[in-house]
Amino acid sequence: MKLLLKSLILSLALTTTPLFAGDATPDAAIAMKLADVREVANAGPFEAKWDSLADYEIPEWYKDAKFGIFIHWGMYSVPGFGNEWYPREMYRQENSRRGIYEHHQEKYGANFGYKDFIPMFKAENFDPDAWAQLFKDAGARYVVPVAEHHDGFPMYNSDYTHWDAAEMGPKRDIISDLSKSIRAAGLHFGVSSHRAEHWWFYGGGRELPNADVNDDSYRSLYGPARDQDESETGVTIPDQAFLDDWLLRSAELVDKFEPDLIWFDWWIASPPFSAHLQTFSSYYYNRGKTFPNMVAINYKAFGGESFPDTAGVLDIERGGLADIRELLWQTDTSVSKNSWGYVSNHDYKTVNSLIDDLVDIVSKNGCMLLNIGPKPDGTIPQKEQDMLLEMGAWLMQNGEAIYGSRT
Repeated sequence: MKLLLKSLILSLALTTTPLFAGDATPDAAIAMKLADVREVANAGPFEAKWDSLADYEIPEWYKDAKFGIFIHWGMYSVPGFGNEWYPREMYRQENSRRGIYEHHQEKYGANFGYKDFIPMFKAENFDPDAWAQLFKDAGARYVVPVAEHHDGFPMYNSDYTHWDAAEMGPKRDIISDLSKSIRAAGLHFGVSSHRAEHWWFYGGGRELPNADVNDDSYRSLYGPARDQDESETGVTIPDQAFLDDWLLRSAELVDKFEPDLIWFDWWIASPPFSAHLQTFSSYYYNRGKTFPNMVAINYKAFGGESFPDTAGVLDIERGGLADIRELLWQTDTSVSKNSWGYVSNHDYKTVNSLIDDLVDIVSKNGCMLLNIGPKPDGTIPQKEQDMLLEMGAWLMQNGEAIYGSRT
């Protein structure tokens, strides 16, 4: 069984030929890759079912880390207005939040689609080594950049679309470059995926007859663009093709970057993802047995079927717990109150409040994953750099009471 697992993992790791032809992945290639993923997922020691995944053990490095950096950086940083949901709200003529639709119409015009921001997203000043040093100086022990946000524009060289940062915009594999610099700095490297929400993210564009969302030429970027209906989840249930694509893109992150941690946004908790989520989790944990560090999955509890308590690490967005939790958990929050990605009018928190939060979280057996939002040119706003360095100075003096503490 172990030899079979190692053989399968090696064959997957050596598969570097992109699976797409243009922007359409051949059905045969999809079927073959899905079969490979499912075979590894059931090769052991884990199987693709919750009762097996419930035997997962949180790695020691994660229990000791306590403080990490989250990075929301993508094409949505170009308009720098509202928040990182700009690409959704710019197509929502009705009920657009934060005035984004009106702002977009006034500044860019009705014929300017999200794709038209790509040439403006250059990342010309991106220096991954400088980022890594800043995060280390901030006292972080792990770093989790967004590999793909709801907008469907991967920040790495994806085998499943040409619409990514390696082939357009920056023309650079941002996640690969970051992974090398972060690890060289001695920090743990993770990734986050918000791909699940892509099913409905551009749905507002369907209501605008002239929107580029409706042009099949851009389907690989804008995706299904389904929106709210009367189903229990509030949106149309994703079809098998989308769920398979989600599984393959998630496995791709494992194969390309061997991350120590994968953070998933909330919609994986919806029932349609359950079978695919079990397959992915088992795939990742089985692959993780061959990595330098054992791995972890962050999940959010939204009353769905996302994870049994012992199968992953609970993440609470912008929140906390009233009492100590026996199992490790995590808060993801941001230096800004009004946006995760870069905007020109941040309402920043105080460093003192962030340190108070960190102490409270750690005292209850948690970790803090603190988010920053770089500018489209690849620089981190000076205010955010200063905040991180101030936290680092505090941790330099008080870290003995933070790192490695256990309840």
